[in-house]
Amino acid sequence: MEAFSIRGGTPLAGQCQIQGAKNAVLPLLAAGLLCDGGIRLDNCPRLKDIDNMLRILQALGCKARWDNSAIELDAGGASSYRMPRELSKQMRSSIFMLGPVLARFGQAEFTYPGGCEIGLRPIDLHLSSLRAMGAEIREDHGLIHCKGRLHGAQIHLDYPSVGATENILMAAVTAQGDTVVHNAAREPEVRDLARFLNACGARVRGAGGGTIHIGGGAQLHGCAYTPLNDRIVAGTILLAAPMTGGDIFAKGARAEDMQAVLSKLRQMGCLVSQEKGGVRVRAVGRPRAVRRVETNPHPSFPTDMQAQMMALLAKANGTSVVVENVFENRFAHAGELNRMGADIEISGRTAIVRGVETLFGQRVASRDLRGGAALVLAGLGAQGETIVDHIAYIDRGYERLEAMFAGLGADMQRVETEA
Repeated sequence: MEAFSIRGGTPLAGQCQIQGAKNAVLPLLAAGLLCDGGIRLDNCPRLKDIDNMLRILQALGCKARWDNSAIELDAGGASSYRMPRELSKQMRSSIFMLGPVLARFGQAEFTYPGGCEIGLRPIDLHLSSLRAMGAEIREDHGLIHCKGRLHGAQIHLDYPSVGATENILMAAVTAQGDTVVHNAAREPEVRDLARFLNACGARVRGAGGGTIHIGGGAQLHGCAYTPLNDRIVAGTILLAAPMTGGDIFAKGARAEDMQAVLSKLRQMGCLVSQEKGGVRVRAVGRPRAVRRVETNPHPSFPTDMQAQMMALLAKANGTSVVVENVFENRFAHAGELNRMGADIEISGRTAIVRGVETLFGQRVASRDLRGGAALVLAGLGAQGETIVDHIAYIDRGYERLEAMFAGLGADMQRVETEA
């Protein structure tokens, strides 16, 4: 079994190139199913989730291959509307395929998607939105059967779900008539998908805001496109500066996409600057506690940075409160941090984090992607050796995280351990 071995206590410094965003690449690949002609996506991270998406597309009849860090996809030969069950169960993002498959074939057969165990992530908004566009949907023994010719609709989302917003975008661009999405998700990845669709011939306006207008009936063609860089990877890397007392420049990070995280770092006493080509964070002494970190949809503090921020707050001077509003089961990392000497108390969706001066190396285990990244950060800032087990979770969102941190001076390696 692979694990990370980390010897902490070294201030990290230098420059790190930020990879393309997994959460941008996955819906772009799904949208490629709608294109008449090949697409090429540059700067894609080599991650298990992306490989699984390529295998799903290949199972549907598409041609998909890696070309160094680029992906080339040609959906011209796609012929199946049945999602491969085992692959779908391995990743939550397979739900992105529902809208494009239905739009392309007039029917779709899916199993419920899998992913990290961070709480319930119902797909009701996806299904109700497609029903509003004319789909007939029935559920039978864990399978979702969809059928129908899609048309434009006025859709109001009860919650600004990223996945549901993206599914609607992909389903609506080729539907008969126009669609308007109210209370749409505002995440940068939604805006990036709209840019890609428009580059392929779609007519999407307002992405990144609360109301999105989608012109129907588009005939999409292929294109070459570079997805945006990963704001969560950038945030994780930058938090290592105050965690270790260092100075890190995240090349390719976009400050405008991560203002909530950068604001908290400023409150903690860090020097944060937007410089040419990226974002720099410098530690100034021990970080200060912050009164409250509360996760909510963009542009609020992202749930995907909650665990990493909690690890940093565990070493801050003072007491902080962390409230998780997005997922009901996303504090699994707290118990592992406490094993390293942290003082974190959980009550429902609220964590009270009383900062300690020193964390100590320990053998800990990832339970999900971002919680695993939090344990890596804690190990970088701890005394002694930390072993982080179950790093397959971490590999789902970070391409060779050990190499990124080693390039900044960390004593961190991927090792084989006994289960």
